[in-house]
Amino acid sequence: MRTPVPPAEPHPRPPPRPELLDGTRVPRPPQTLFHMRATRLLEWRLLAQASSASDVLRQFAIALDERDHPEPDVLVTRPGADMSAQQTHLAPQDVTLAVEIVSEDTADRDREAKPRMYAAHGIRHFWRVEEGSEGLPVVYVHELDPATRAYVPTGIHRNRLKLAEPFAIDIDLTAIDRRR
Repeated sequence: MRTPVPPAEPHPRPPPRPELLDGTRVPRPPQTLFHMRATRLLEWRLLAQASSASDVLRQFAIALDERDHPEPDVLVTRPGADMSAQQTHLAPQDVTLAVEIVSEDTADRDREAKPRMYAAHGIRHFWRVEEGSEGLPVVYVHELDPATRAYVPTGIHRNRLKLAEPFAIDIDLTAIDRRR
């Protein structure tokens, strides 16, 4: 007679990959379904609309300096940025747009600390995405003022995000739950 085999223990989830912020490794908290879907929506739509000379990356590090390597939820590279397949981070001058999707656990960093870091290092465009009352993304668009090296808000977008900068963008924000 064979001895019954107990069900396999589920493999523990690997620890989240941390960001380096102010010289400290900061773990990324578990993502909400809204956060994952908003990330996917923006990544796919930006990839479809960006120039073929640019790239759209998810949670990829920007080496701002020795102490700060934030990983925006989505970023768009400048056209022609020098990139190799083995690269682990980008320089700030190679990033055109950084997007942070605000989570409850990261709200202060996403609303205050990261935009200040991105602006201080010359990243021209920054979007902050929040969950609206209907469960749809609300996109707060900012552009860098080169004289002050601070972001200036240029619009709040609900339902549809239509912009001419950093390139022609038209995203149906109500499509967050659609698969295609």
